Amino acid sequence: MRTILSIVAVLLIIMGAIWALQGLSVLGGSFMVGQTRWITIGLLTIAIGAGLLYYARRQRSL
Repeated sequence: MRTILSIVAVLLIIMGAIWALQGLSVLGGSFMVGQTRWITIGLLTIAIGAGLLYYARRQRSL
C-alpha cells in the first residue's frame, strides 16, 4: 500500500508541475498555456501530491 501511495503521489506532483508550467507559458501545446487558473490548479495538485507522499513515507511498514 505504501508503494502504491508513493507512486500516486509522485504522479500527482509531476502532473501538477506540468499544469503549473503550462499556466506560466513555459510549456506549450495545449489550451492551458497562459491561463492563471492552471497555475493555481497545478500548485494545489503539487501540494496534495506532496502531502500524500509525506503520509506514505510516514506509515509504518508491517
